[in-house]
Amino acid sequence: MSKTIAPAPVRRAVTVKAPQARAFEAFTADMGRWWPKQYSVGSAPHKTATLEARVGGRWYETGEDGSECLWGEVLAWEPPSRMVLAWRISADWKYDPAIHTEVEVRFIPLTQGGTRVELEHRLLENLGVGEEASRTSFESDHGWGWLLDGYAAVADATVA
Repeated sequence: MSKTIAPAPVRRAVTVKAPQARAFEAFTADMGRWWPKQYSVGSAPHKTATLEARVGGRWYETGEDGSECLWGEVLAWEPPSRMVLAWRISADWKYDPAIHTEVEVRFIPLTQGGTRVELEHRLLENLGVGEEASRTSFESDHGWGWLLDGYAAVADATVA
């Protein structure tokens, strides 16, 4: 019997000037400030992104018309060091409650100041035939690395 080897997760990291607690807060409470408006899965133009601060909390976008579109939910909530989110967006950029991939984000304080933020998007094999296209998108110049750069600008804006 041969074992199937799970594909490697997508990993990206960024270092911010903000201390750990502020870095966590900027990622979570300020997500609406740094998540790009063009990255939308809802039917209405994207207004903001929200992450409810608790296990079981929703991760969703709100459209300009007030409509909400789920992206997933909070699986682990350990401020200010870690969170795990369920990403339930298919390869064709639609919410699908049957899909389960995970985005883990760790906030690691640095001895010289600032925080290293490490993101891992795993279980991409659960996207089925859409895995390769999704992986390519997540790893692209406009994927997780680009999103983390936008996040870093917000996290660093409040640090003197």
